Amino acid sequence: MPIRVMLVDDQVLLRTGFRMVLAAQPDMEVVAEAGDGVEALLALRDTEVDVVLMDVRMPKLDGVEATRRICMEADPPKVLILTTFDLDEYAFSGLKAGASGFMLKDVPPGELLAAIRSVHSGDAVVAPSTTRRLLDRFAPMLPDPGGEPPLKELERLTDREREVMVLVAQGLSNGEIAARLVLSEATVKTHVGRILTKLGLRDRVQVVVLAYETGLVRAGRNG
Repeated sequence: MPIRVMLVDDQVLLRTGFRMVLAAQPDMEVVAEAGDGVEALLALRDTEVDVVLMDVRMPKLDGVEATRRICMEADPPKVLILTTFDLDEYAFSGLKAGASGFMLKDVPPGELLAAIRSVHSGDAVVAPSTTRRLLDRFAPMLPDPGGEPPLKELERLTDREREVMVLVAQGLSNGEIAARLVLSEATVKTHVGRILTKLGLRDRVQVVVLAYETGLVRAGRNG
C-alpha cells in the first residue's frame, strides 16, 4: 500500500509542486489537500492519511494548533512541519505540539521523499544536529529551571539512559553515541527505545525537546 500523504499549505503553487514530486513515486499517493488547518482537520475525518506535510503560517487555523489537534487523536498520522528558510518562531512550537520533525520548504525533492518514508516508518526526520540548532535558537522561549534538578519524569530513567538522552539532545547520532560510550549501535538503539517508552515520547525529536525543557541540557552547552 502506498504512503498516503496530505498536503496542507495556503500556497497553491507549493502544494502543486509537492504533489508533482510525490505523484512520480510508486510508493506514495497524495490523498488530500487543504489550504488551512480547519480544512485539514475536516479532511482527516473522511480520509485515511499516513503523513501530513503541514505549513505553519495559514489563515483560520495555523499549523501548530492543527498539529496539536491531530496528534491528540487516537492513532494519528505523522506530521512534518514545513518552515521558511528563516526557521520561523512557530517551528519549535510545532515540535512541542507533536510533529515528528520539521523541514524547509525549499528542501530538495530527494530529501523530501526520504523524509516522508522515514517518518512513515516511525523515525524522526530531522537530523539531530539540525534539531539542536533550532532549539539553540529558540532556547529563550523555554522555561528556565533556575538550576533546579531535572523534572521528576526523568527519575524513571537509569543513569545510562539519562547519559544517552543527553547525547541525543546534543545532536549525536546513534552511531556517534555508541562510539562515545563504547557500546554497540544496537544497544544504543535499545536505550533510545526505552527512553521513549518510559517518558511516553513519540520520537527522538521529542527527547530533545524534553531534555531542553527540563534543563538536562542547556542551549550552547556541549556536555
